[in-house]
Amino acid sequence: MLSRLTVSDFRNHEDALIVPTHPFLVLTGENGAGKTNILEAVSLLTPGRGLRGAPLREMARQGGGGGFGVAAQVNEVTIGTGTLPSAPDRRAVRIGGTQSAATALAEHLSVLWLTPAMDRLFAESPGGRRRFLDRLTLALHPGHATHSARYEAAMRSRNALLAQAHAPDPAWLSALESQMEIHGEALGAARTETVAALTEVLAAESESPFARPLLALEGWAPNGSPLNQQLREGRRRDAAAGRALSGPHRVDLQVTHIATDQPAALCSTGEQKALLLSIILAHAALVAIRTGHPPVLLLDEVAAHLDPSRRLALFDRLSATGGQVWMTGTEAALFDGIDNATRLHVEAGRILPR
Repeated sequence: MLSRLTVSDFRNHEDALIVPTHPFLVLTGENGAGKTNILEAVSLLTPGRGLRGAPLREMARQGGGGGFGVAAQVNEVTIGTGTLPSAPDRRAVRIGGTQSAATALAEHLSVLWLTPAMDRLFAESPGGRRRFLDRLTLALHPGHATHSARYEAAMRSRNALLAQAHAPDPAWLSALESQMEIHGEALGAARTETVAALTEVLAAESESPFARPLLALEGWAPNGSPLNQQLREGRRRDAAAGRALSGPHRVDLQVTHIATDQPAALCSTGEQKALLLSIILAHAALVAIRTGHPPVLLLDEVAAHLDPSRRLALFDRLSATGGQVWMTGTEAALFDGIDNATRLHVEAGRILPR
């Protein structure tokens, strides 16, 4: 859990200090006050670009010094990230006072989030679902971020070589394709294991007021031949397409609503949100079982569209995870069913006690 969060020159917050004293932390305030910005700050304490996926330079406060900082105390270790005014697009990470790679953050904290922007996750492009799956996988396999970064780097280099006007060096291409195979196999294995483990947890759950999902991986599959062989044989095709058409970057997470036997993409927005909640709750339980440390959950405006009985059911399920939960809402009354919570009010970038 985060025992302390400090934010400086981030979004609309000049400076902020939050010291959670309960498993639940509730942020309330008007739209635009800066509630989601706090959740985004927490999300940056893991590999990746956070819950909005925004460019780093957009995160620095307008009228500030040009950079930003986010730091937290996690299990007696201080972790932090941010940018300098001289390098607004370059992320710096420090763990225990030592400069580190962003991928190393996964060894200290796992964070999962649900935002209103994700309500149509199942109806949009596979890329969003893949990023969601990778966030689930990362909590169970901390090395997943490193494999993903190295796979993407090798793929970008290969695409650039294939785009050259003259014939690329075949030895260099082969080396890059071998790197893609090494890290691609690790990505595929971790994703497959995560989906299988989640499926077991979901199957073992008793009835709940939330939709029950069935998970599956679709899209690209090895089909018996090594990835580097597929890439080697597909060079001309990939050069014409301008991208690699084989590999784990083509995998898609498919979700089916078991009760209606409908793909999630064809379900209502409310059903899709319920499916997401089921996945996140099952994942939190799985991580707690596997690691002894449930993930930190960031739930943005999640209670606003639930009826009172489902809100209470959600709070009970969240409490049962044993993890820390950060929630936002415009009305304090939405969280009346939570007994033990640190309650804060956000107003124009300021954090005030309630």
